[in-house]
This record gives sequence, structure tokens and C-alpha cells, in this order.
Amino acid sequence: MTLKQLRAFLEAVRTGSFTAAAARMGITQASVSELIRKLEDEHGTPVFSRGGRRLVLTAAGSALLPFAEQAVAAADSAEQALRSVRSLRGGVATFGLLRNAAYYLLSDLAEHFHSAYPEVRIRLIGLNSVEVASAVAAGTVEAGLVILPIDDAGLRVTPLLRDEVVYASTDPERVAEPVTISGLANSRLILYDAHYGWKDPTRRQLAERAQLAGVRLEPWIEVEHVESALSLVARGIGDTIVSRAVAESGSCPPSVRTVSFAEPLYDTIALVRREAEVLSPASRELARLAQRMLLTRD
Repeated sequence: MTLKQLRAFLEAVRTGSFTAAAARMGITQASVSELIRKLEDEHGTPVFSRGGRRLVLTAAGSALLPFAEQAVAAADSAEQALRSVRSLRGGVATFGLLRNAAYYLLSDLAEHFHSAYPEVRIRLIGLNSVEVASAVAAGTVEAGLVILPIDDAGLRVTPLLRDEVVYASTDPERVAEPVTISGLANSRLILYDAHYGWKDPTRRQLAERAQLAGVRLEPWIEVEHVESALSLVARGIGDTIVSRAVAESGSCPPSVRTVSFAEPLYDTIALVRREAEVLSPASRELARLAQRMLLTRD
């Protein structure tokens, strides 16, 4: 079964004759007849009752009709998507980036997109995942990358990859063995994303674990940026938590060592967009590029 056969079938249904269908498709009546005949021969059943002035669907034809409509509509949408990408000549692409996007090699996203589509303006918002999800839900940003969990009402969430969250300290004894949630509660904890506090997705995971263990997590120091937290850790003031991507980057001081949690903890990075909403061609392409850069990073 081919798309050309399905298109001929649909045009014959809509016009009531092979001759009219052929005129709509810009081919001969014999070609339409041959397409329908092959479709019927392949499946051993007629889709039209012939003999009257107007073609009438058989039971098989009636069963095929909704699927033919869906298949052709999907193919037409796919062609439109490809044409829209090829013809990106303006507009604005809006996209939200997760916290610490640079550590996932996303800092060059704007440059890569601009090189491919120099006439499209770009609006990248690099916020905590809480605000990225909120902006997407509100429609001020079309799509974005976030750390889970987030409040996902009205959003379509597509998980992409996981990155382990580890405990970081300059004290060899504190990283000698995996850290429990109780051990974390007893440490001099330095946390970043102070503005978002316990709404931050990684902190939410820790808070849930602490609640189940019957302990409280109370940071000694809170700062906005992970680099500031690592600087304080390097001075021996306290300990923090970071993702593997951060721990293995050049921004992590050499004196800072890491260890996993006894119950491994992960940041799950996901793409979010509004439910049942089609992205603009520019933002769709920006989202595709961001996913590719994220998933193919070395």
C-alpha cells in the first residue's frame, strides 16, 4: 500500500469518479484506475462498488477511509515540516535552557542555530527549571530543557537523559564511602539556586528522601551559582552536591572530590512543550538542535 494509492483512493471518494480524481491529481484516468486496482489486488477485496454513475464504497473501502485520511494527512504534515525548515527566513525562535546548560555543551547552541538560519532571531532563556516549565506552560516560551521533577500540568514531557548527582567535599573522610541522606543532613551543606530554594528539582528529590528518612536538610550557606558553591567547598567551608557534568568539568576545583549517594541520585533532563500545541518552525528546529547537542555530547 503506497501513499499514491491512498491519495487516488481519497480523491475518488471525494469526487465520486476516477475521471474527476484523475483531473484533481493531474494524471490520467487510466492511472487512477490502475492505482485502485493494485490496491484492491494486494488485499484481495474491492474498495468501490462499480456500475453506477457515482462510485460507492464497499465495507472494505469504508474501513480503509479513516486510516487513509490519517496517513495522507500525516504525510502532508511531514512534507510541510520539511518545507518550513528549508524556508526558515525570519521569525523568532524561543527556547528555555536548564540550569548549568553550559556544562552539557549547550553554550554554543545560539551560534550553531544562527549559522544555519542567520535570518531567524533567537530568544534563549536560561533559568532554573522551575521558571522554564512555568514559562512554557504560560506560552511565553515555546519549549525548553528542564531537570525533573517539575509541575507538569498542561505540558508534554519527554525525558532525554540522566546525569548522576554526587556529594562534593575536600575532606577525604567525607567522600570515603557513599553518602546517606542522614549523612547529608549532618554535613555543613552549601547549596546553590538560593532564589528557588526547595522548589528546585534536585532539592525536591533530596527533600523527599529526607522526609522519608525522618531527617531535615538545612543548608549552612545558600548561593545562586554552582561555581560559588564549589569555591566555598574548595576553601573547606562546607560540602555541596553537583551533577557529574559539573564535577568532571574544568570549573570544579582539583581539591574537590566527589562520591555517589548510597541510593544513587539522578538529574533527569527532559524536553517540555505545551500539550497539543504545534511549535513554530523556528522553535521546532531550535529544540531539535538542542536535543542533538545534548544527546551527542562527548
